[in-house]
Amino acid sequence: MKKSTYSAKRSDNQEKWYVVDAEGQVLGRLASNIASRIRGKHNPLYTPSADTGDWIVVVNAEKVVLTGNKLNDKKYHRHSGYPGGITTTTAKEMMRQRPEDLIRIAVKGMLPKNRLGSDLNKKLRVYAGPDHPHVAQQPDVLTF
Repeated sequence: MKKSTYSAKRSDNQEKWYVVDAEGQVLGRLASNIASRIRGKHNPLYTPSADTGDWIVVVNAEKVVLTGNKLNDKKYHRHSGYPGGITTTTAKEMMRQRPEDLIRIAVKGMLPKNRLGSDLNKKLRVYAGPDHPHVAQQPDVLTF
């Protein structure tokens, strides 16, 4: 008798909500831990082709830390779609204008580049300050 490998479905996963405080955390380490949690790699039901992860709410994004001289050297590029429409921003400017995007971009780069990655990216909520509107989901505190 042949046994088949169990493959989890999204309906098998009992999704939980977690709050992560980014204050004093190093950006890359924080992002890799969040991406792993969103992907569901901590879960015994983990299946690479299925969404078996949890929802993550990140607060205090403005207090995340970049090591070395990355604050001045690290550059983020975006393109408008028009010729010559590339815009370059340093991490320092990004931290001042939209600190949530620093974490959002770092986590997005660590998720799969396909339809599953797009779905998983929607499970991340990032807020610059200490408040968030997801109290109704009763999120647990998650520390890394």
